[in-house]
Formats: sequence, structure tokens, C-alpha cells
Amino acid sequence: MGLDMYAYKVAPEDATSPLEIAKGSQRHELAYWRKHHNLHGWMEALYFSKGGKEEFNCQVIELTHEDLNNLATAIEMKHLPSTAGFFFGNNPPDEDSNNEDMDFIQEARKALDSGMKVYYDSWW
Repeated sequence: MGLDMYAYKVAPEDATSPLEIAKGSQRHELAYWRKHHNLHGWMEALYFSKGGKEEFNCQVIELTHEDLNNLATAIEMKHLPSTAGFFFGNNPPDEDSNNEDMDFIQEARKALDSGMKVYYDSWW
């Protein structure tokens, strides 16, 4: 058990809201992380800022160009929030994880530029 995290691209017609993807939609994985708790904390804050009300577990959140730009800045400035949880592990960001996160951001931007929608999802 532990924190599993995913980013997907979906067709725009499957993006029913910033907090929901249509059931049965095709999800094309852009990234997978395992116990990257500080990134998860950043996504959790974004979820609540977009109106999320539930516990941030198995909840999706749409990522826009603006969100990706803000995430890139947070990574570059080393401002991902320290986040803890029973199943989250203790893997602080390092140069490798930062590079992987920036690679994800680049792929997510390409997906958005091609007309797709990008979502983050997690399960713990």
C-alpha cells in the first residue's frame, strides 16, 4: 500500500468539469509517481482551490497551462509543500524527481496544445 499518483490526458468531451472525468472515458497515462508526497500536497492545495470538498484520495483535478506554469515555478523554487500521510512514505524531492516532474510538465503542455485535457489522480 502507498500513495500512487497518475497524470492522464483525456479527450475534451470526457472532461466534464475541473473535478470530474466522464465515467468510462479513455485515459492515456502521461506520468506515474510513487509516494511523491510533496507533489501530492501541491495537487491537494490546487484541488481545494478549484472547489474540491472531499478528502483528496481518488479525486481528479484538471491541470491547465496556468497550473502547470505554477507547478514548474514551485519545483524550480523548491516550494512544493512538505506533506505527510500514513501511506505517503518519506521521499523528499531531489534532482532526479525534479527532472521527472519537469518532463511531465513538458508532456502535459504538449497534450494541452494538441487539444487534450490533463488530469491528476491519486490513490492511497
